[in-house]
Amino acid sequence: MRLWPILLSLILMALPMQATAGTSLAFQKRAEQLLRILAVPGGESDFFSTLFLDAVPTDRWRTIAADLRAQHGEPLSLGAVRTDSATAGQVEIRYERATVGFTLVVAPQAPNLVVGLHIVGARTANDNMDKVMAEIAALPGATAFAVARLNNGQPEMLRAHRADAQMAIGSSFKLYLLAELARATAARGRHWGDVIPLGPKSFSGRLMGWPDRAPMSLHSLATAMIAESDNSASDTLLVSLGRTKVDAMLAATGHASADKALPVLSTAEAFALKMPANADLRRRFETATPASRRALLLEAAARLTADKVDVGSVAEIPTAIDSIEWFASPRDMIGLLDWLRRRGGDALPIMAVNPGIAPADAKRWRYLGYKGGSEPGVMAMNMLAQGQGGQWYAISGSWNNPAARVEEGKFVALMTRAMNVLAEGAQ
Repeated sequence: MRLWPILLSLILMALPMQATAGTSLAFQKRAEQLLRILAVPGGESDFFSTLFLDAVPTDRWRTIAADLRAQHGEPLSLGAVRTDSATAGQVEIRYERATVGFTLVVAPQAPNLVVGLHIVGARTANDNMDKVMAEIAALPGATAFAVARLNNGQPEMLRAHRADAQMAIGSSFKLYLLAELARATAARGRHWGDVIPLGPKSFSGRLMGWPDRAPMSLHSLATAMIAESDNSASDTLLVSLGRTKVDAMLAATGHASADKALPVLSTAEAFALKMPANADLRRRFETATPASRRALLLEAAARLTADKVDVGSVAEIPTAIDSIEWFASPRDMIGLLDWLRRRGGDALPIMAVNPGIAPADAKRWRYLGYKGGSEPGVMAMNMLAQGQGGQWYAISGSWNNPAARVEEGKFVALMTRAMNVLAEGAQ
């Protein structure tokens, strides 16, 4: 359920020796050699440190390099090299169809092997939004995508592909919990510093292993829910805020298809309903009205807890993504993002903790808030962005395929390209 950043690998280590002027020359040499190591297999042990290859074995590295070539063409030349210190800096490699940026870190000790390498973004040559949208539309399964300029009135759609299609959005639903928490704090019914006990627990996430009923502030829970997509944090907040109020937030932000989307499920409930042992509950839920679904959740609460979920059974193949999920269209999500822009208050810095795309691409924006979601067969990304000139935008995309897993990395790359194209003209 968490969205991972585009990381090749970044290995940080304590290096006790002082960097010298000679190390800068070694950095430049390794930067030049990066072109070759990306172009053809071989020589990895003379380029990478043992520390790096322990984390990213040679076969894995060669797969990553091959994937970059498949996506961007052959690497052609070394581009800009910028040093942050004698041992670390930014390196650009020009491929046939894009320029890819890397953070490179070398050891200060001879032979100055590479200890860290991190993809920080790609700029596609002659890219435009029409190209990106065509590639999104061509993905197997179903896709939906929209970009809007946000002003004082209704969002102004700039580009749209099936903008009103109700899509499975995974953990993107957690933005509705964040919005309800922002509403409650603005109304003084809650305060970000209020402390509540952690629970109910759910699978996946750092807080799953924390002590039961550990005291947590609402702000800490919200940050874990959005920045880390922690399921225990979101289920705790759903109980604390109240499902009825979270459901009402869908209407308040303009959700167009409440019958399909309500009630908002906890993560434990959603995946417990997908379990084979609960097939009877699932069939009833799928055909029920929102009111009947709420009654079913109360009636079957003991069967819909996280300990009833066999994570392995839903980790590999899409399971009931067209019926037991969280649903919204790109237009719905843009309305939610615009509500948060206007009324989110302290929720906006929480959304910016994890920008969802590589840091170099995120830095093109004055502000970038993000929440996405993923599970087998589902991928969704939602960004709220302010251009360097002050103009606000919202972008939302979803990819569903009930027949097979989706390629998360491919979708992240497409959405990153969309954000970069938008940033070029953002004012």
